[in-house]
Amino acid sequence: MLVFIPTSADDITYTIVDTNQTTFYDASSIVNSSGNFAGQDADYAGAQIDYTDNGDGTVTDLNTGLMWQQGVDDKMTLDEALDGASSFDLAGYSDWRVPTIKELYSLIIFSGLDPSGWQSSDTSQLVPFIDDIFAFEYGDTSAGERIIDAQYLSSTKYVGFTMGGDETVFGVNFADGRIKGYGLTDPQSQGDKTFFVKYVRGNTAYGINNFVDNGDGTISDLATGLMWQKADSGAGMNWQEALEYSESLALAGYDDWRLPNAKELQSIVDYSRSPSTSDSAAIDPIFEISSITDEGGDANYPFFHSSTTHENMQNGEYAVYLAFGEALGWMQPPSGGDYVLMDVHGAGSQRSDPKTGDASEFPYGYGPQGDVIRIDNYVRAVRLQSSPLVDMDLSETSPNTQNADITETSPNTQKSDINDTPFQLGFLVIILVLSRYRRVR
Repeated sequence: MLVFIPTSADDITYTIVDTNQTTFYDASSIVNSSGNFAGQDADYAGAQIDYTDNGDGTVTDLNTGLMWQQGVDDKMTLDEALDGASSFDLAGYSDWRVPTIKELYSLIIFSGLDPSGWQSSDTSQLVPFIDDIFAFEYGDTSAGERIIDAQYLSSTKYVGFTMGGDETVFGVNFADGRIKGYGLTDPQSQGDKTFFVKYVRGNTAYGINNFVDNGDGTISDLATGLMWQKADSGAGMNWQEALEYSESLALAGYDDWRLPNAKELQSIVDYSRSPSTSDSAAIDPIFEISSITDEGGDANYPFFHSSTTHENMQNGEYAVYLAFGEALGWMQPPSGGDYVLMDVHGAGSQRSDPKTGDASEFPYGYGPQGDVIRIDNYVRAVRLQSSPLVDMDLSETSPNTQNADITETSPNTQKSDINDTPFQLGFLVIILVLSRYRRVR
C-alpha cells in the first residue's frame, strides 16, 4: 500500500497561505495551461485563503491563527504606530501589535495587478494584492500622492541602511505587490514618512522558523512543513530555466522538487542579517548560498526566483524574486550627474524581474529607484516535508505489529505507529497531505 507520511499538523506553527495565483502564464502572456512553463505558481495550490469576518471590525485567519484589524485608519509614522498599539482597543482586545514583515506578508495575494504607470486617478479597474474582506485604500492623488502610495507598515526594521544612510523599515505595498524597505524620512516632504497600519494579534510564533539540517543536502523547516535544497543552483538562469531546473531536480531520494512561490521563498528570509551588518546574505547560515559580484563590482548575494508571476496592467512579463543580498538600484542625484549604485530597498525585499531578455538593456535599472535588473536569478528548490510515497507491505503486518521503521525510505520522518488500523492510517495521511497541498496542473 502506498502512503504519505507528512509532518504532523501539530508541528506547523507557520502556515504559509497560498498566493491565490490561479492564472497560467508563459514568458509574457496569460495562457490556458502551464505547457512549457510547468511548475509555475498556478500548478500548485497550497493552504487556501480561509478568513472569518468576526463582525466586530476584526478578521481571523484560520490558517495562520492571526486576528487582524479589518479597516483602514489614517496613515501613521512608525513611532505613532508603535505607540498606538499599546492603547489600541478593538473588539474588546487590548493585545494588538504592529505586525512583523512575515506576519504582514501572509496577507498578500498575487491575483492582484501592479498599477505602476497607471495614469488615471480612477481606481475602479485596479485589483489590489489583498483579499477584499479587508478595507483597502490606494494613495490619495488629490493630496499629491501616487496611486501606489499604499505602503503598509511592519515592525521589522532593516538592520542595514538604504539610500546611502537612511534608517529604514520594511513594509508591504498592497497596491503594487512588493516588499520594500522605506526610509523613515519622506524624501519629498523631509518629514517623517507615514504608512497605513493594520494591527494584528495572536500566534506570536508566526514567522519563526525551525530549521533542521537533514545531512543529505536538504534543510527541513519544521515550522512550515517545507523541505529546502540546502545549496542553491550555483548560477543564474531565466524564469523558464528556473522552473525546469526545479521540476527536474532529484535530491536526497526525492524527485518532487519545485520552484517555491513568492510567499514560501519569503519564509526563509532572515531579516536579522544583511551584507553590510553580518557580512552575509539575509538567510540562516544553515543554508549554503552563492556569492556574486554585483553591478558595482562588489561582493554581494543573489536574487532568487519564485514561481509567481507579477502581473501588471499590460502583461505578465515579470516574475517575483526575493533579494537575499542588497536590493540595489541606480539613483541619480537631484542635481543631476552620474548615477550611483546603492542599496535602495534592503536585503529581504521582494521585487520582480523580466522573465526573459537581456539585462544589459537596463544599464541603470528600472523604475523610480532604478531597481537593478538581472533576469538571470538563482534558484533554491522546495518540496512538501511529507515523504515520497512509501510502499508498505501491509499483508505481512499483523494487527499487533509495533512501529514500522520507514527511515530508510523517508529521510527525516519519524517512525509510524500503524498498530491496529493500518489501512485507516494510510487513507488518513493521504487526506491530510492533499488537504494541505495539492498539484492542480
